[in-house]
Amino acid sequence: MWRHIVSNFLTILIVLLLALGGLTAWAKKQYTSPGPLTEAVCIKVAPGSSFVRLSDDLVAKGAVSSGYIFRAGADYAGKSGQLKFGSYLVPAAAPMTAIVDQVTAGGPSTCGTEVNFRIGVNATDVILRELDAASGRYVEKVKFDPATEAAPQAYLDEAQKSDVRLRVTLAEGATSWQVVEALKRAEFLTGDVKEVPAEGHLAPDSYEVSRGYDRAKLLGEMQARQDRILADLWAARADGLPYSTPDEALVMASIVEKETGVAEERPQVASVFINRLAQGMKLQTDPTVIYGVTGGKGVLGRGLRQSELRKATPYNTYVVEGLPPGPIANPGRASIEAALNPAQTDYLYFVADGTGGHAFATTLSDHNDNVARWRKLEAEQGQTPAGN
Repeated sequence: MWRHIVSNFLTILIVLLLALGGLTAWAKKQYTSPGPLTEAVCIKVAPGSSFVRLSDDLVAKGAVSSGYIFRAGADYAGKSGQLKFGSYLVPAAAPMTAIVDQVTAGGPSTCGTEVNFRIGVNATDVILRELDAASGRYVEKVKFDPATEAAPQAYLDEAQKSDVRLRVTLAEGATSWQVVEALKRAEFLTGDVKEVPAEGHLAPDSYEVSRGYDRAKLLGEMQARQDRILADLWAARADGLPYSTPDEALVMASIVEKETGVAEERPQVASVFINRLAQGMKLQTDPTVIYGVTGGKGVLGRGLRQSELRKATPYNTYVVEGLPPGPIANPGRASIEAALNPAQTDYLYFVADGTGGHAFATTLSDHNDNVARWRKLEAEQGQTPAGN
């Protein structure tokens, strides 16, 4: 009889162990297999939150099939105590293991609300926008000019939240003075700026920051990034360029930046000015004259006067020969690359063509024909001529 009882017990134990093994294998498959999400969702982890609260939210949003398996998997991986607050974009079909890795790795939020402080040539604006997880596109909620408008309450309410991403975006062609003045209006930054950075040495780019970030430190990062870009492109420059130093190339890049907003034209514009230097011609470019008038402190807001075009200043390239003494704006990478690897052309002139781009010419006769066509368009459209 005892033998029969022991035999039954062992049989039951084996069945239970097999069932447990099967259950474990099933749970492991659930943890590592693609999840049930059919489209991406945004998951917010508040400061002080827990895996229990997070798993409940994930179940409610259909991101995981079992909160218990999600928590058990995180615990088994030794990550249950590593939860980082923030907003996370969980893609469709994301497995539990990937979600655990995502919410414990930390780093910048990948979804939710973002403040983008945009420094442009003509204006600065602040945009509060939110990522629509399903479409992957940002939806603008608030936009204002910090120079002329008070921050709306809707912006203040959202911007103070801990999971909001803060970004400063610097556009190509803004001057260093404009950048410093704009940063003074960024309410989420702190610290004073003792001096305006050297013109041309701030990299136009997007910079993610945190609330309370130091303005001088951010400017230092912009300078370091521009130094790296210039050094890399200088090392890969074409032969026979009329620059003896990277700083001279930066001067040319800033002129190219201010002369065209059409990316594919930059190498051609650079070739025009390099060809002029090679032939001993004056550069004769309006943006340098404008910089001599404004000192880089804002936009001129009007056409140049004849007296300004005739006045001898270091930046008046209608009067002085060669490059001006320094950059006239902060050029982007594409303009620096164009200055260091220009197109191989015989062009000496260009003028606006009415499409947003320019018509290029090798001879003065052809250039005059292009100018005549542009002036006709100008008269029809009421626009101001632009070219060299």
